[in-house]
Amino acid sequence: MRDPERRPAGPHGTALRLTVLLGEGDQYHHRPAYAEIVHRAREAGLAGAGVFRGIEGFGASGLVHTTRLLSLSEDLPVAVVVVDEAPRVRAFLPELEELTRDGLVLLDEVEVVRFPGRDEATDGEPTGGGPTGEAGGGGAGA
Repeated sequence: MRDPERRPAGPHGTALRLTVLLGEGDQYHHRPAYAEIVHRAREAGLAGAGVFRGIEGFGASGLVHTTRLLSLSEDLPVAVVVVDEAPRVRAFLPELEELTRDGLVLLDEVEVVRFPGRDEATDGEPTGGGPTGEAGGGGAGA
């Protein structure tokens, strides 16, 4: 499991953002591929992951999927975003080989300027955005 004291990318500094673009209908063993990626990222102890559903997009097929047309709204674009230190993200890449046959996998170096719930206040207590000290939805981009 994760070490709760480990602070990915600082809390300030550089990190690596992994973005996997795939279709909402993409499956891995009868489970949405995006869900499998998120669960494996958590099992690998990565700092955070989020899934974002698109309202319109197209991929290699060239067919535009959109929420505006009922017949084409079944396989909307999905982006899975994972952020952590570069070596940890790169070590996770082999996991994607079997999960993303048709997905596009992108890596970007990013600068972390704020890590909600991980920054320490002057008294050593965690800071946060909510009444319980939690900083919102959690994960990448939350």
